[in-house]
Amino acid sequence: MPLHPVLAERLSAALAPAPPPSFTRREARLAAVPDKAHAVIGMRRAGKTTFLHQLLLECRADLPPGRALYLSFDDDRLAGIGVDQLGFLLEEYFRRYPDLRGRETVHWFLDEIQLVPGWERFVRRVLDTERCRIVVSGSSARMLSREVHTSLRGRGMATIIRPFSFREFLRHRGEEPSHPPRRWKAAERSLVEKRFREFLVEGGFPEAQGLAPTPRIDLLQGYVDSVLFRDVVERHDVSQVAALRWIVRHCLRSPAGSFSVHRLHQDLKSQGHGVARDLVHALLGHLTDAFLFSAVPLASDSERQRNSNPRKIYPADPGLIRAFDASGRSNVGHALETVVLNELERRGAETGYVKTEEGLEVDFLSRPPARGEELIQVCADPSEAATLAREVRALADAGRRHRRASRRILVLDRDSLPRADTPGVHAQPAYEWLLAAPDEN
Repeated sequence: MPLHPVLAERLSAALAPAPPPSFTRREARLAAVPDKAHAVIGMRRAGKTTFLHQLLLECRADLPPGRALYLSFDDDRLAGIGVDQLGFLLEEYFRRYPDLRGRETVHWFLDEIQLVPGWERFVRRVLDTERCRIVVSGSSARMLSREVHTSLRGRGMATIIRPFSFREFLRHRGEEPSHPPRRWKAAERSLVEKRFREFLVEGGFPEAQGLAPTPRIDLLQGYVDSVLFRDVVERHDVSQVAALRWIVRHCLRSPAGSFSVHRLHQDLKSQGHGVARDLVHALLGHLTDAFLFSAVPLASDSERQRNSNPRKIYPADPGLIRAFDASGRSNVGHALETVVLNELERRGAETGYVKTEEGLEVDFLSRPPARGEELIQVCADPSEAATLAREVRALADAGRRHRRASRRILVLDRDSLPRADTPGVHAQPAYEWLLAAPDEN
């Protein structure tokens, strides 16, 4: 059987010289682990395809022609092709570059690869028999992190692409600071503070940048509908669509709020949705698997305590808060907390919240890779003495259990900083923490 003509056409186009596409450089990096296939995953429309193009250009900048190519399988003319076509594609590539086979490492970036059933077998074979670095990406409905590890039998590494960080948000506008916050002039700081308030409202989905409120909200609501129907309803054959919609709206309208399956189940029953508790648990799992939400557990070494206590739920992007808010409130505090949690996850930190013996709460106990613990309290405006006292008391109480953890309060801007220094607690605007290098925090 010959190579499919559309694949042959796409291979020729991928190898032909072409001007580089214009895009905003992302901060994400593939793990430096040899002999692994890398899977780029994340929520829909977060920029996975663009990231593959970024990796492709980085390879081509250092390699002679032909050593790196990008192919997308998102083409209706390729519907129904079998995994054997991937083998034919590999052979055709090496017919064009026979001197490379077995001598040099080539780099393949395969987008929407989940549309080819059995692609995992092809990738494992190539890793075993060729000098080929493979990076794949595709729908979050078909490429979950745990499934990448399972289907590739330990040969896969997942890299999560999220909506723009605040630094990427500024970079997209050509306004990324060129030096650290301590060296900013007054005008630079004012611009960053203005953009940070915009970021808390607009969020970081690439296609939403620069849109007016109405089309931006329509766009983001459409993203959520795609996740709901394509990543949950279709994939898991969910029939309780009304209950699923209610859960999504409830979680997006209560960002940074605590929830439990029991309470959600009771609320659903009161709304007339006859849903089993096990299904509620499963639906929440599907939504987090699709990267729409993150669920932060109680910080505890006990698995039983983590599972028996409520979790705090955060949307994948602060822009989703305004897109589903029906209250008319500004929600600055919730958006700020969401941005901090998303940044902690972007930095690879293990994160939980803390309940103290006095009944107070610390928003995050962060455990970054290869670094110490940190207790982080997020408060948009702790300038009032009573508010600051409550936040500091919670940190102090939590610090008695986590004695080695540093303590930090993140606020909205410099005007919101506490009027007096608090010993043992570092207070700073959240945007400074977001823009500082990890070793500066």
